[in-house]
Amino acid sequence: MNPDDGYICYIVNPSSGKGSTNRLVWGLREYLQLRKFDVRVSFTKSLEHAQQLGRDAVADDKCKLIVVAGGDGTIRDVATMMINSGKPLLPIPGGTENLLASELGYDEKLATLQEAFEEGYAVDYDLCTAGSKVFASIAGFGFDAEIVKRLAMSRSGNIDHMDYFWPLWRTFWTYKFYPFKVEVDGELIYDGPCLVFVGNLSRYAMGLHVLKNADYSDGLLDVCVYKCKNHFVFASQILMTILKMHTGISSVIYRQGKKIKVSAIDGNSASELDGDPGPDLPFEIGIIPGAVKIIAPKGKKPSGIRTRFIRMFQ
Repeated sequence: MNPDDGYICYIVNPSSGKGSTNRLVWGLREYLQLRKFDVRVSFTKSLEHAQQLGRDAVADDKCKLIVVAGGDGTIRDVATMMINSGKPLLPIPGGTENLLASELGYDEKLATLQEAFEEGYAVDYDLCTAGSKVFASIAGFGFDAEIVKRLAMSRSGNIDHMDYFWPLWRTFWTYKFYPFKVEVDGELIYDGPCLVFVGNLSRYAMGLHVLKNADYSDGLLDVCVYKCKNHFVFASQILMTILKMHTGISSVIYRQGKKIKVSAIDGNSASELDGDPGPDLPFEIGIIPGAVKIIAPKGKKPSGIRTRFIRMFQ
């Protein structure tokens, strides 16, 4: 991209702007301005406002690049407005986890953002649909959906990893392993107590390889079902997931498909999408292949546990 091509829409979620995020956001803007690019900054007031900013940028032919600084929710909502627009999106990692940016290989280095911009390497990124909603990384049903639900009831603004501690601790000891019915492309693959994850990213929170074979540009959804009736089995499955061996044990089912339906048989029908509360079950999850072009560091592997751990304290 050259300065004469058009302007850069720079969408910033101020609630995600702490520590290293601020350094990346304003460091990249300064870098672009020094190279004579027209950078137009807008601050989001809500996720709905982020959508509007994305919609306006897509509609303006003079806008040639959309930069989004924020967490998974902010990036997702802007990306939703960019489906099939052909305009590229450059994400600046913010928020608590930022699964999408981490999967693409972004770290805490300003040089990584600068190199990604200069190379202009864009991947065709699939987005997922859940009923009338769109998500970009992973949907969860069961244990993690309960954690997100508890956190949403108590949060009052920006959050960090420590805000998850008590919801996670309480959920672990009080959670009842509810039964779900999971169908992949019309085939029933499981019906009983379990935890379910569906999405198109290989790594989940803290870099866990829950959907270890997922590829964000293959046009497929990955599904991982943890058959689980008690805390002992659950603890052993967590250990095997940390060791990247969970897909080889009998209590885990791993599949790929284009349409996934999850239904609550009895009890908890909560879900989570990209770390936000999702719609109640049942609903069908679909895939939008190559929905949006996202600029990514060429040749970079997904950020590992070390990078994510550093992000917790910056």
